Order: sequence, then structure tokens, then C-alpha cells
Amino acid sequence: MQVVAFISKVLAISRIGMKYTKDDFARENYEELEKLSIETLREYTGKEVDHNIYVHDAYATPNVSVRVLVINEEHKILMVREKQDGGWAIPGGWCDVYESSSENGVKEVKQEAGLDVEIKRLLGVFQRERYKDYPSVVSEYVHYYYGKVVGGELKHNHETTDIGYFDFDALPPLSKKCTIMELSRAYEVYIKNTDVQFD
Repeated sequence: MQVVAFISKVLAISRIGMKYTKDDFARENYEELEKLSIETLREYTGKEVDHNIYVHDAYATPNVSVRVLVINEEHKILMVREKQDGGWAIPGGWCDVYESSSENGVKEVKQEAGLDVEIKRLLGVFQRERYKDYPSVVSEYVHYYYGKVVGGELKHNHETTDIGYFDFDALPPLSKKCTIMELSRAYEVYIKNTDVQFD
């Protein structure tokens, strides 16, 4: 990774850390990390950088997230129970800077379900506002992938409270992070081996 890209990623991590941490000691460390990164970026580039570049975007664009469809030998779908709202979703989350969406997909399955997967194909790219049945001020594109398990063992993390495999026709109550329409379109591509769905 190039130096500027590395600094940019550290700035993103520090900004996310300051937003979500509830620990004062951790917040101080994220603030120090941000300060050092800004100083390093200014010295390295010679530009007058005096703030975190992730405070605001120069041009507003949709956020990008990823979801990974994992299917076992019994043709059941891997799902995780989201701590945030108690509903179930296929593993996934926001994409991190300087990582491809498929790399983020691999990481999310590992973090939320404990499994190592190999991304085999893209199933769909959807504008989530078209599928949500609730108002949202965040514009979001989601990439749905099919991932094949290559290792690991089922284990949830701090974002999830349970893990399980379910028949598509008997899915548990869904989280707001994953709608039945999006999931149905992605699942159809996997089952029928059709072209990628989009929009």
C-alpha cells in the first residue's frame, strides 16, 4: 500500500473509532492517532492539511456496503442475528477504504460468522433505498456476492448474537440491513446461474 493510501486508511479508522467508541481512553487514542496522521500527511505531501479528510466529502456519493450469500451442503443460507436490531441478515457491512468490495465481503463473513470464504461471483448490485420499507437519509449501494466456505468455524462477534443456516422458504425475521426483495433477487441469480441483477 502506498504511503498516502496508508495514512488515508488510518484517518478513516480513527474517524470511525471516534464515532463508535464508548470508552474515553480509546477515544483519546483515536484522537491522537488522527492528529499524528494529519501531521504525517501534511509533512509527506507538503500540503496544508489541518483536518481529517473524512470530516466531509468533496462530492457527496452513496455509501457502499456488501453482503455475502453462503450456502451449505443442505442448500441452506448462512445468516447472522444482528445485535443492533435483533433481526437476521446474511453477513456483511460497510466497505472500508482502500479495500475492494469483495475483500470486504471476505472480511465481514470472517468477523460476523467466523468462516473463511472465497468469493466466487457477484450476484447483484442494488440501490438500497428502492428496497427499504422505512425512510433513510443514507444513500447506499450494496454488492451481493456468493461465497464458498474454505475454512474457519462458526463464531459470532460483538455485532452479532447468533448464527444459523436456514431454508430460503423458512427465513427468520429479517434485520433492516437485508430486505427480502434484495435477498430474493441475489438468491435467484445463485440458484438459476443467471446474469447479475442490478438497480
